Amino acid sequence: MSRAGWLALAAVAVAGTVGVVYLTRDGEDAPKLRKEKVERGDVVQTVTASGTLSATTTVNVGSQVSGIISALHADFNSEVTTGQLVAELDPTPFQASVEQRRADLERARAELRNREAEYVRSKRLAEEQIVSQGEFDTAAANRDGARAGVRQAQASLDQALVNLSNTKITSPIDGVVVGRQVDVGQTVAASFQAPTLFTIARDLTKMQLLTNIDEADIGGIEEGQPATFTVDAFPDEPFRGKVAQVRLSPTTVQNVVTYPVVIEVDNPEGKLKPGMTANVTIPVEERHDVLRVPNAALRFKPDPGIVLSDAKPGASDSDGAASGPGSRPRGGGGGGGPRGGSGEPRPGGGGASRRGGTVYLEVPGGKVRPVAVKTSITDGSYTAIESEELKEGDEVVVGLATARATDGPAGRPVPGMGGGGMPGGGGRGPRM
Repeated sequence: MSRAGWLALAAVAVAGTVGVVYLTRDGEDAPKLRKEKVERGDVVQTVTASGTLSATTTVNVGSQVSGIISALHADFNSEVTTGQLVAELDPTPFQASVEQRRADLERARAELRNREAEYVRSKRLAEEQIVSQGEFDTAAANRDGARAGVRQAQASLDQALVNLSNTKITSPIDGVVVGRQVDVGQTVAASFQAPTLFTIARDLTKMQLLTNIDEADIGGIEEGQPATFTVDAFPDEPFRGKVAQVRLSPTTVQNVVTYPVVIEVDNPEGKLKPGMTANVTIPVEERHDVLRVPNAALRFKPDPGIVLSDAKPGASDSDGAASGPGSRPRGGGGGGGPRGGSGEPRPGGGGASRRGGTVYLEVPGGKVRPVAVKTSITDGSYTAIESEELKEGDEVVVGLATARATDGPAGRPVPGMGGGGMPGGGGRGPRM
């Protein structure tokens, strides 16, 4: 017989042996399951978001008059007090204006003295009937007009003095300079609006964190709730705050509605800086000393062939749950739990609603038995449950044991199949 014939005969013999061995194995070999224990503990449902830190009060210091910056008395990070001089404009043109208005006032007063003398003289002559009543009335009107002229000149002088005083710019609050927008020699124009020279933050030991909460989660947020957050500058150090305000001013971006939430933050050590991005966590509901199961147990869906035929599934099987362990549930807020189907409640939102779910217990013979549970809140890893059939310490199935790429159904290795998918080991077929 030729070499090719012998090789063909050997291949047929190997294939037959593989088939016999495979068929004689127990076809009901149970898949290996991963299990975790039912625990009793605490479950805290949270809402997470990101926000920006800022000073509680920030004031923009501007100039009410136009001019050239002649001096600066504050810079970035300067601590200032109320009334402290922070900048000066060149006062020369404003001093000239003051002198001019003073001269106008003196002229108006001289005119008034002249008109009053004419009035007195006309009054005496009118009493002696030497001048007509009309001439007397004209003298009285001229005197009143001169009085008005004096008041007008005085008002112009007062305005000029105010403009001169406005060349000295002072801080309106106690705080820290966090922004400076001008330099010496720069011209500022206040024709239409006051230009900003400095930005001053009041007391950086008290700050606020502004974040936006999704409309699905805003129902669980109330004033006074505690909050924790981290910043990139100190990733391992949690900071604490308190919800100070839930603003009724929704913002819609790409059909997503959010509400601004202000969180008060103490910053006694000055570690937090304005503008830092914070990752916020707000606990909205807590359950203490309750039965809890891993969320994976609620998402697990076994092969129907290993489920006890006389067992009745839980309520979640009719809720449109994912059909297999590989399905991806829709994410919610906070911890990212799925909505509805799997029985795992959605983190976030106001109050927990009890829903039906199903977990599975392994029984002898390689089968699993479904157990109906009522779920409430979740922290993203564990879900609080109520069940008459489960107790602390029971082991629920959370998934299948990791299988190799060459494994057959239910994780069984295919007899005689090597790493390369060919009969025998080593992944190589017979040499020709």
